[in-house]
Amino acid sequence: MLEGIVRESIGSGSAKRLKRDGYLIANIYAQGVESVFAAFKKGDFIRAARAKTTLTLPVKVDGKEYNAVIQEYQFHPVTGDITHVDLRVALPGVVTDYLVPVKTTGTPKGLKNKGVLIQSKKRLKLRGAIEDMPANITLDVSELDRDDSILVRDIEVPANTRIMDRSHVAICGVIKSK
Repeated sequence: MLEGIVRESIGSGSAKRLKRDGYLIANIYAQGVESVFAAFKKGDFIRAARAKTTLTLPVKVDGKEYNAVIQEYQFHPVTGDITHVDLRVALPGVVTDYLVPVKTTGTPKGLKNKGVLIQSKKRLKLRGAIEDMPANITLDVSELDRDDSILVRDIEVPANTRIMDRSHVAICGVIKSK
């Protein structure tokens, strides 16, 4: 479980001091839950986010435990380090929108025909309860030839969930290399 501290003040001066000390600034929120302004050790957060096996990330701040979903993160424009993260509390039984990561497996046939695999959508917006959400959406791209693509409408989703993205949008495809 990822443990963090509560920020005393939410001003930019205290945020800069925490960042200098190796902390990652975070906001934890949900509808009907009081917002918590927290800070986590940057290395601990990255390890916990990479090691999670479900969509939720268990966090503990000020003695309270939350099941949170990474809603948004911000990067430094020059160094690429993560600077801020928004965590939304996953309330059981509440139907809401979640951003689910998309992962690809296999090697496309089109790579042998001078093609390049392009993944245009890294995450898909799914609506449903947190109990019904998959940890990620895995796509097999081994049958993709050059100029083929996988659209949103081609994806099978679990029961009690709906894809909220437009159905004609391409998730990944193989294009001709230049």
